[in-house]
Amino acid sequence: MAELTDTDFDAIVTMVRETAGISLGASKRDLVFGRLNRRLRALGLSSFAEYCALIDSPDGEVERGEMINAITTNLTSFFREPHHFRFLANDILPALLASSEQRRLRIWSAACSSGEEPYSIAMVLNRSLANKRDWDARILATDIDTNMIATAEEGCYDAERAAAIPAEFARLTARQADGRVAMTDGLKERIAFRPLNLLGPWPMRGPFDVIFCRNVVIYFEKPVQRTLFERFADILTPGGYLFIGHSETLFRVTDRFESLGRTIYRKIR
Repeated sequence: MAELTDTDFDAIVTMVRETAGISLGASKRDLVFGRLNRRLRALGLSSFAEYCALIDSPDGEVERGEMINAITTNLTSFFREPHHFRFLANDILPALLASSEQRRLRIWSAACSSGEEPYSIAMVLNRSLANKRDWDARILATDIDTNMIATAEEGCYDAERAAAIPAEFARLTARQADGRVAMTDGLKERIAFRPLNLLGPWPMRGPFDVIFCRNVVIYFEKPVQRTLFERFADILTPGGYLFIGHSETLFRVTDRFESLGRTIYRKIR
């Protein structure tokens, strides 16, 4: 079995931080070993030193992406943190739909993982727009993990995962012959899935009315968090909304948002 030396671990930690902004402490050593040891076997490499040499080489760009895919944690579910979706449905969308004259609405799911979050947003949005067919309402869903983007685009989930979808939205899904649950074309057409490293350039111009970026920045160091939230504020509309994860906070990170409670924020400047 390949040995993960201190030198190899430090090199991987540095590469992950520089590439994705993710900070891996010593407690993540077993995780790194387990997940990347599979990459060694897939590539036919006998040591982590060889692997580090590969990802640090000019020919290592593809494998660097595979490394990030392997390291990142993709824990998600439909309607996770339900109070966020209630606030979106009962407070944000009615206000936006009543006040906007442009009839344009943009929402960004900034770390969409396997797609449950943007599909949950789309379900809420479809219900709110039931009598507003003339609105141009779209969701951008991005993630650094290209494998997750492929899963999200397919939009098909095991029945136990789909069980979290409230009964009121059941008509927006379809049970397949194999028992899996597929998202309808009406939902898929509202979402654009794209691979995106949040630390890199953002090709989209915005502006966005709402951004979901939940359970992501907890893995980033404070300077990276500050930069990211500044960029979110820049690309949000005046008074736009930001949702973050239950264990995250903007306190002493940025002063460009006001808290509305329970990890919901509004841009103030």
